[in-house]
Amino acid sequence: MRLRSASETRSRLDGLVHFDTQQSAAQDGLDLTAASMFAFTAPGRLDFGGDEEQPAERRRLDPEKHDPEDDYGWWDLEAGTYAVRFNEAVELASGQVALVVPHERLLQAGAHHPVSGLRAPREASEAIEAVLSVGRAGLHIKENARLSTLLLFDGTG
Repeated sequence: MRLRSASETRSRLDGLVHFDTQQSAAQDGLDLTAASMFAFTAPGRLDFGGDEEQPAERRRLDPEKHDPEDDYGWWDLEAGTYAVRFNEAVELASGQVALVVPHERLLQAGAHHPVSGLRAPREASEAIEAVLSVGRAGLHIKENARLSTLLLFDGTG
């Protein structure tokens, strides 16, 4: 498998906020930015065959501006588990795989999400989401904050 550069990955993404800022320091990934946060409100259901599966219920959390002059608001999250939807979406062609990994800044802020893999085929209209675990101290996240990095790989055939 070959890891694509940030410039190559850019052509597969929709919804980038600011390429120059979102380009990772190693220049081999692009940072994903927070668009929406959701709190889980009721359990989901899983079974062996899938006939009784049901996603967990959730409600959208509204960001709040700390100052009326601010352009963007903040999510003030207590300890717990949330879903984050990113601004960016990725289109994957046959043979491509993408990994979504937590950004070091997220880990240093006391939160994390599992590494997740995205496989082709995948349309750019499909939102990328992650299940975010916030530590006991809580976490303040500003709209469009960079939380994760997307790494795009091409198969070797």
